[in-house]
Amino acid sequence: MATNGSSSPRAEDTENSLEKIKRQLSSSSGRNLLQGPLLKRSETLRKWNERWMILDPTTGKMEYKLRRTEAVVKGTIIFDANSNITISPVNFHGLPKYDGCCFYIGTPQKKEYYLCAETPGAARAWVSTLHATQLVLRAHKEAVNSLSGNGSAKLGTVAAVVAAANSMALESTKEIEAAMKISMRTALGMVTNRINEGPMDDLSIMKETLRVKDEELQQLARDLRARDSTIKEIAEKLTDTAEAAQAAASAAHAMDEQRRFACSEIDRLTNESKKQLESSMLKLRVSEEKVMVVSKERDEFLKQRDSALREAQLWRSELGKARERVVILEGAVVRAEERAKVAEADAEAKVKEAMGKELAAVKDKEELLVYVNVLQAKLKRFTL
Repeated sequence: MATNGSSSPRAEDTENSLEKIKRQLSSSSGRNLLQGPLLKRSETLRKWNERWMILDPTTGKMEYKLRRTEAVVKGTIIFDANSNITISPVNFHGLPKYDGCCFYIGTPQKKEYYLCAETPGAARAWVSTLHATQLVLRAHKEAVNSLSGNGSAKLGTVAAVVAAANSMALESTKEIEAAMKISMRTALGMVTNRINEGPMDDLSIMKETLRVKDEELQQLARDLRARDSTIKEIAEKLTDTAEAAQAAASAAHAMDEQRRFACSEIDRLTNESKKQLESSMLKLRVSEEKVMVVSKERDEFLKQRDSALREAQLWRSELGKARERVVILEGAVVRAEERAKVAEADAEAKVKEAMGKELAAVKDKEELLVYVNVLQAKLKRFTL
């Protein structure tokens, strides 16, 4: 369990580590800027322009200017530890003299930079220094995560990686200076071939040399000022990191207090749950007794139901027999009705036949009466 006594030494160790890194970065050999000319392809017109590049391997900042003597920064090439930096097997520039001199920087934000050095060795030097700078950025990120409690990296690794990056920048500077000398010789050779004037006198050579040296001294002064500002910026960042570490320690202490409170709440809830469990067991036993009584009553009800079912079955059989008798009686009634209908039809036919005979007899009687009347009339005539 963490306490205030244990968090204070941890914060002191963090501050000591940060102070050590500050001293290493602020020392005279703490940083070596890698500078030199590079051809940069424009993003819109795809045109190659010469730019003076300045890479700080301790911070990962890569700036460029139009010329070396200018103080205004033209732009910045942004990359991180996850960027893809590699020498391109394809000659982006197109001229044969730049074969093996082109390299590529691709960022996770889908930002792409196409650059070209004077010689293949200079291109390899730039890429190696950029890779070392990526290691510095990754180590710095891991150190910040470890201070926040999210990682296991040690702060001492930052200084080691920075020292390695500085040594790589120093070695690369030699290669780039050699490439610049080769480029200057080539340019001077081209100028000598083009100009048909006589050789320069000693005074002109001295003036040109003094002018170049003056420009170099001015550039060195600007680099020193930029270096001092960068060291101050790094010191401020490390101070912010120390403050973040202290805030993380206080947050850990607060989390420990919350954990203790949560443990007490868990104990209280455990006791309450035990009491509730005991009461539930009592209720369960009472419920089991009730279930036994109910099961006995259910058995009695089942017996009564079985007897009722048997009686109902008996009544169903009797009802079936009665229904059969009813069906038989209904059949007899139907047959009797049919016989009555047949008898009625026969009676009606006989009545009709009798009525026909009666009508015929009436007609015969009338005819006989007419005939008798005729005979009587004839008899009366004869008697008269």
